[in-house]
Amino acid sequence: MTFEEQTVFPTPSKLYGLDHLRALAIILVLFFHYKIFFGYPAWFPKIFEFGWVGVDLFFVLSGFLISSQLFALIKKEGRFSLKEFYLKRFFRIIPIFLFVVGIYFCFPFFREREALPPIWKFLTFTQNLGIDSRTFGTFSHAWSLCVEEHFYLFFPLILILFIRTGNFKKSWLALIVLFLFGFAIRLYCWNHIYEPALNQGFEHVSWLDIIYYPTYNRLDGLLAGVAIAALYQFLPELFTKVSKFGNLCILAGIVVMTQVYLFLSESSSFAKTIFGFPLISIGFGLMVLGAISPTSFLYQWKSKTTTLIATLSYAIYLSHKGIIHMSQEIFAHWGIEKQSNGMLLICILLSALIAWLLHQIIEKPFMKWRRRFIRQN
Repeated sequence: MTFEEQTVFPTPSKLYGLDHLRALAIILVLFFHYKIFFGYPAWFPKIFEFGWVGVDLFFVLSGFLISSQLFALIKKEGRFSLKEFYLKRFFRIIPIFLFVVGIYFCFPFFREREALPPIWKFLTFTQNLGIDSRTFGTFSHAWSLCVEEHFYLFFPLILILFIRTGNFKKSWLALIVLFLFGFAIRLYCWNHIYEPALNQGFEHVSWLDIIYYPTYNRLDGLLAGVAIAALYQFLPELFTKVSKFGNLCILAGIVVMTQVYLFLSESSSFAKTIFGFPLISIGFGLMVLGAISPTSFLYQWKSKTTTLIATLSYAIYLSHKGIIHMSQEIFAHWGIEKQSNGMLLICILLSALIAWLLHQIIEKPFMKWRRRFIRQN
């Protein structure tokens, strides 16, 4: 079958089910950070401590969206423009990121923790490699942006290599190899770095720094997204059959995530290290598969609220910890307790409002300039 003969599905940007999942992801992250780093109301349930998985949902969504766009071009034209891809990513990611980095470095009051890593680590997206989160814990959530930027850098290069060598049809083997590599490298990090340091009594050793943050340990979600995009774009008949069970896929994903929460959510355990991340990626992968299936309720449900939250999710992710910290410090002086429901409401509203302003002032103008720049080039 030639590229031209294959079915081309709608562009992922029109799949409203993904907006619901993106909104879910940022809500999970927001409440997780609120419970872990800041004063929170007494009614906050323990399950909010599991909100860190929102980042993994972002990974699956990014893997699907980016690879699906590239796969669609490959199907239609047999190639894609590396220059155009990098330009699109630059205009989408970098401007608002640099703005928030500038705020962190220029205004210490904005910082939610005590110290920042060197600025060159942010500018080179290497902050998640060799990180010391206990000493330099401010803006630590930028680690996930590093993982995604590494994906944006290398994934299209790998695709071009397969295309130019005439082995694109065998590229699925790379998915399997990288998936197995994830198990192997995490096992190595546990057996040869993390556990020996614990046994030698190094109290400062951090599971987060050694296992959780580095890119090479966190490819599972992105790979799950790529696999779903390959099914979506290159195996239309199989996808059509699977998509008939969209709601069942979502339910299966919820079941998997429930099992992970019940049995593998323990911090820094061996089981979580080796098997937790792949299972989370499978669970969210099933939910994404359901969200792009026309038979599912997520696909059919159009909500302006979740679309707005999804639109603001990147700006919220970048700025929310600093805004929450700053809001609690300011409003606590005005007599509002940090653990109160009123403080929670203020922090959420301000996080959304400032994210909206960042979207209007930075993201939207740069996206317009991106379209003009690409047309001119």
